[in-house]
Amino acid sequence: MHVDVDRLREDIEANARFGAVDASEGVGRTVLTGSEADRQVRERFVERLDAAGLSVRVDPVGNIVGRWEPDGCDPDAAPVAVGSHLDSVPRGGIFDGPLGVYAALESVRAMQSADVSPDRPVEVVSFTEEEGGRFGTGTLGSSVASGQRPAAEALSLTDDDGVSLEAALRQIGFGGDDTVEAGRWDSWVELHIEQGTTLTDAGAGVGIVDSITGITNCKVRITGEADHAGSTPMDERTDALAAASEFVLDLERAGRECAETSDAAVATAGKGTIAPNARNIVPERVELDLDIRDSDHDTMTRMVERCRESLTRIAADRGVETSLDRYRDSEPTPCSDRFLSAAGTAATTAGVESVRLSSGAMHDTANVAAVTDAGLLFAPSEGGYSHSPREWTDWDDCAAATAVLAETVRALASA
Repeated sequence: MHVDVDRLREDIEANARFGAVDASEGVGRTVLTGSEADRQVRERFVERLDAAGLSVRVDPVGNIVGRWEPDGCDPDAAPVAVGSHLDSVPRGGIFDGPLGVYAALESVRAMQSADVSPDRPVEVVSFTEEEGGRFGTGTLGSSVASGQRPAAEALSLTDDDGVSLEAALRQIGFGGDDTVEAGRWDSWVELHIEQGTTLTDAGAGVGIVDSITGITNCKVRITGEADHAGSTPMDERTDALAAASEFVLDLERAGRECAETSDAAVATAGKGTIAPNARNIVPERVELDLDIRDSDHDTMTRMVERCRESLTRIAADRGVETSLDRYRDSEPTPCSDRFLSAAGTAATTAGVESVRLSSGAMHDTANVAAVTDAGLLFAPSEGGYSHSPREWTDWDDCAAATAVLAETVRALASA
C-alpha cells in the first residue's frame, strides 16, 4: 500500500491553519472544544471523510466517526476503529492529535487505492476534548464512548465562564444524536507523536507501545501558622511553605530513586496554592497537586507511600499539620497482544524500523482498551518537544508511521 505523503501533509497543514497562533519558533495552534477553530477543524474533517466515501456520524458529546464499508466486507461485522483527536492545548503544536486522525484517514485511502478489501468495516474516529483544555477533563470523548462516563455527565461540564459542553457543542453544530460505542469495535489503533526522544535516539521510524502509564493524583495539604514576616523570629515560625518545599524535594528524591529501576517512573508537584499568599505574611497553608506515573502500579504506590512518610516526618520536625488524599488512581494499561503482533508484522512489511516502548502520557487508547483490543503507535518527535509550537515530526516520518498504521489496520480488519 502507498501512503501519499503530500496528501497527508496537506491535510495536517490545512488543519493547522485553524486556530493558528503567532510563534517566534515553530508552528502553533489553539483549538479548544466548542470554539470557532474547533468548528472549522471539525467541518474540514467531515468534508475529507465525505470525499473519501465514508459515511459520517456524530454522537452527543461530539465524537466524530467516518465509516468505510469496502466491497466484500461483512457490514454487520464489528469494525476496526482508528483515530485520535483534533483539539489542542493552548498554544500547542500541529501534530499532537491531528497526525493520528489524518493518518487514520490516509490509511483508509491507501487501502482504497491498493484495492484492499478487508473483511470488516473500518471506522475513522476523532474524539472530543482529549486535552481537557477547556472543560478540564482529558480523554473526555473516549471516556463516554467506552462507557466509563455518562454522556449527560460530560455534557454538564462547564468552562471557566460557566458555559457547558452541551451548549458549546450546540453552538458549533456538533452535538449529534448518533451512537459511538467503543465496546462494539473489534479493535482500536491510535497513532500519536511520541512526545519524547526514544525513537529519535534509536533511529527508529515507529514505536510500538506495549503499555500506557498509570496515573495517580494526590492532594497534599500542609498547615502551619500565619505570622508577621517582620516581627516573628525565625525560630518561632511554623512556615507551611518552607515545609512544603522540603516535601517537594522528598517527592523528587522518591521519583529519582524509583526511576533507577523503572524508566517510566516520574513524580511531579505541578500545581500549588499558598495562603494567605502575601509578601509580608509567613505562609499558613500550602496545597499541592501531585502527578505520579509509572508503567508498574506497585511502583506508583511505593512513591505515594514515600510521600506519606515524608509528610509524617515533616509534621513531627516542623510542627505543621499534613494530609494526603489520593483522589485518582488509574492503573497502567497494557496494549493487546493481538495488536502487538499485528503491529510488529506491519512494521516489517512496511520496511520501517520499530522499537517497543511504554507511553508516559495518557491517550484515548487507555480508555478504549477497557472495552476492546487496543493499541498505540508512536511517530518520532524531533527534540521530544510537544504541547508547544516547537513540536515537529518530519513529513517522511509521518508517512512511515502511517504506513505501519495502515498495515496494522489491514491485518486487524482482515482477521
